[in-house]
Amino acid sequence: MTDPITASALFQTAYESRYTWDENFPGYSADVQLVQGSEVYTGTIRINRDLSVEVIGIADEQVQEGIYTQLRDIVTHRQRSSFEQSHGQHEFTLGETDETGAVQVLVKGDSMGSNYKIRGKEICQVSRVMGRMAFVINTHESFDTGSGYIASRYDAVFRNSKTNEVSSVLKFEDTYKKFGDYYLMTKQVVQECEDGVSVDGASDIEAATSGASRSVARMTTEFSYSNIKLLKPAIV
Repeated sequence: MTDPITASALFQTAYESRYTWDENFPGYSADVQLVQGSEVYTGTIRINRDLSVEVIGIADEQVQEGIYTQLRDIVTHRQRSSFEQSHGQHEFTLGETDETGAVQVLVKGDSMGSNYKIRGKEICQVSRVMGRMAFVINTHESFDTGSGYIASRYDAVFRNSKTNEVSSVLKFEDTYKKFGDYYLMTKQVVQECEDGVSVDGASDIEAATSGASRSVARMTTEFSYSNIKLLKPAIV
């Protein structure tokens, strides 16, 4: 008889199945172009070996900050840390299984009130509550690199945690290519959709997400990275 899988083991398997950069990651440089409506901005970026981020040559400070934030998000998801380092202090319990076969994993001891859904060996939903803001990220497609998966199509629904009113819906499509030994983002398309998706009941997160799929895009932002070059290791 096989012992039933624990919530901790289920989540750990999915966590360790993500694609991350290894300790030899050299960093890289690239040209960046951001297109939003009729506005086009160009500059250069660097993600250094120590995973610090630089954005250079963007005249608009707000746009430069937006590119910086996007790159920091990339680093957060590609940065490697052990399960024990990131989640060793948390307790996990199994929740319900939805109609798609995704299993809910509830977390105790996380300051951000995180909960997850696991489908197969992938994290397909992240739900967090931080003060008055709550958000749910649902992954609809992922890319198998052969050494871990990367979410490639996903949406994020932000709402007021007190009133449950949806404030923003973002839909993402990411493209990655391999450079040397590493997969790097070459393009991200972000659609900001009409808000006001109705949610019946404070815990009905699925309603917000299904509503997002019917939302109409009101603004699209495209980040494109070209002339990507891995940085050379420093000569000692």
